[in-house]
Amino acid sequence: MSRLVVVSNRVAPVKQPRPGSQGGLAVGILAALRDRGGIWFGWNGNISEQSAQKPSIVSAGRLTYATVDLNQTDYDEYYFGFANRSLWPLFHYRLDLSEFNRRDYEGYRRTNRLFASRLRPLLEPDDLIWVHDYHLIPMAEELRNTGCEQRLGFFLHIPWPTPQVLLALPQHRQIVRAMCTYDVVGFQTESDRKAFCSYILEEAGGLIGDNGLVRAFGRTVKTGVFPIGIDTETVTRFAASAVDSRTTQRLKSSLGGGDLLIGVDRLDYSKGLTQRLEAFEHLLEAYPEHRGHIVMLQIAPPSRSDVPEYQQIQRELEAVAGRVNGRYAEFDWVPTRYLNKGFNRRTLCGFFRTSKVGFVTPLRDGMNLVAKEYVAAQDPKDPGVLVLSRFAGAANELPEALIVNPFDTEGVAEALQHALTMSLEERRERWQAMYDQLCRHDITAWRESFIEVLTRAPYSTRQGLPN
Repeated sequence: MSRLVVVSNRVAPVKQPRPGSQGGLAVGILAALRDRGGIWFGWNGNISEQSAQKPSIVSAGRLTYATVDLNQTDYDEYYFGFANRSLWPLFHYRLDLSEFNRRDYEGYRRTNRLFASRLRPLLEPDDLIWVHDYHLIPMAEELRNTGCEQRLGFFLHIPWPTPQVLLALPQHRQIVRAMCTYDVVGFQTESDRKAFCSYILEEAGGLIGDNGLVRAFGRTVKTGVFPIGIDTETVTRFAASAVDSRTTQRLKSSLGGGDLLIGVDRLDYSKGLTQRLEAFEHLLEAYPEHRGHIVMLQIAPPSRSDVPEYQQIQRELEAVAGRVNGRYAEFDWVPTRYLNKGFNRRTLCGFFRTSKVGFVTPLRDGMNLVAKEYVAAQDPKDPGVLVLSRFAGAANELPEALIVNPFDTEGVAEALQHALTMSLEERRERWQAMYDQLCRHDITAWRESFIEVLTRAPYSTRQGLPN
């Protein structure tokens, strides 16, 4: 069995984490690496005076952690610059927030070249190399330039934009060419894959064949849709055990018998947080019977706090939350609770199980695993209702949720009203269908399906498409 080499921008902590502290992706990747043996390679989060000449190696059984430091210039141009101020907003359809300059792009390519040069000596001839996300699109190209002939797969966790949006990126052709250097390219949804193929046809002059094969830039690449799942069984177990925890009981007690609506998101402009609170505000205005009886809990731990746009969204969210409370709060009831900090997964599972409504309304999202975790955490006898944005990849897999347009404030408020008044029978029926889907397509199924396709990948580089 070939080793698996996982390459990601950040590597999960080498030290044994506390139970419930790791996300489903880390758990899924670690399981594969321990099963097959292999390497997890990436940045360790440290910024040093100079980038590491050799990776730091830590072995744990059949798994090897290989991590590198970055210098300040690499961090500023690769991570802070091109990845998070060019690609991230662009791929989330926020052209108004995108910044483009050649210096950051060169830093992005240089840092990917650095990663490739540090990884190359660690590779064995039959390794399967699986690269993750938008930070590392050029990794295959840089590895090929060092003579790497191993099978290379790439999975994009965020959306892929339509050609009309992607063309705003000055280096769009270089980015797509780099994508075509992989043997397998995976997307979250068929819409993302179709957008990629549209660029190949319209801009690259390429060909689209059967079974997801794409021919462009002198290579044939296998494209596919691999919607990422969660560790469904673990989330369900966490929720069942956490419901009686002291923290969850404190939350339930604070509600005074009222209903809880919950949103859990990284603080990011793509998550639609201000629009979400405005929809909740409209619910209170349009359906006054809920005043004094429901609470909106929005958990939004900070991220990328050195990026100005993230500082702005924090100020806006605080302002909206304050306005809602100022308008509707009573001496014994506050409608909105905004927490700018994080909680471990076990605690969140307890919160999910306690809530009547899971409120997940990003403006654009590759998948959104919070939506899936909310469903997995519910009590089968008395499940809550998921209100889910149509612009989250999860909406394709969970049509039994109440699917909404997050830009439609009144429509979202009406969906919340439906959720809060839905019969137990309907709630159970919707929940069961979604839960069955999560069990069939969990994190293990996602991982194994991608690796299976990557294992067969050499055929795609040998077979061309009709001229």
